[in-house]
Amino acid sequence: MELREVIRRRRMVRAYDPDRPVPVEVLDRLLDHAVRAPSAGFSQGWDFVVLTDQADRELFWASTSDGGEPDSWLRGMRTAPCLIIALSDPDTYLDRYAERDKGWTDRDEARWPVPFWDVDTGMASMLMLLTAVDEGLGALFFGVPVQRHGDVREAFGIPGNRRFVGVISVGYPAADRRSPSLRRGRRPVREVAHHGRFGRPYGGVPVD
Repeated sequence: MELREVIRRRRMVRAYDPDRPVPVEVLDRLLDHAVRAPSAGFSQGWDFVVLTDQADRELFWASTSDGGEPDSWLRGMRTAPCLIIALSDPDTYLDRYAERDKGWTDRDEARWPVPFWDVDTGMASMLMLLTAVDEGLGALFFGVPVQRHGDVREAFGIPGNRRFVGVISVGYPAADRRSPSLRRGRRPVREVAHHGRFGRPYGGVPVD
């Protein structure tokens, strides 16, 4: 599939065929593409916890909910045959930029007004979302409720210095409803891209 077609087809899929597992070779490609994402200083401070066993997936959902009846959209997400927890590792970046070739002499997080460990892990996650489309699958990126971080850490042995960036559900799409948020419409390029300076629409006539 052409890249432009993959990008146009990508959407957040919230329901899956529970009887069709993700082939191992496809899962391998998702992860292989993820680790090809860019990272500051080639730090590669990311980890991915892959949950394909039913018991592990059930443990994840139990760790992230109150045990009540889930909403309809969450019931669809729970049919995903694969979940990938995407984690970032700030220490890897702080250590990397304290090395001689970077020239910093400390590990002060204040040097990072933007947490690149989260940004880079997000880019790796996007590569997995696009790869899923290219392989004929669907995927969704969603977050772990902050009040449930401790439960998920305990359930899967996740170290305390890792940050939850998100979770990717992957599987063969089933019929689901379109997100009502899509009614907002996609912002046009001329509204979000600025030419030369902020406030001048990209592609517009230069203003003196």
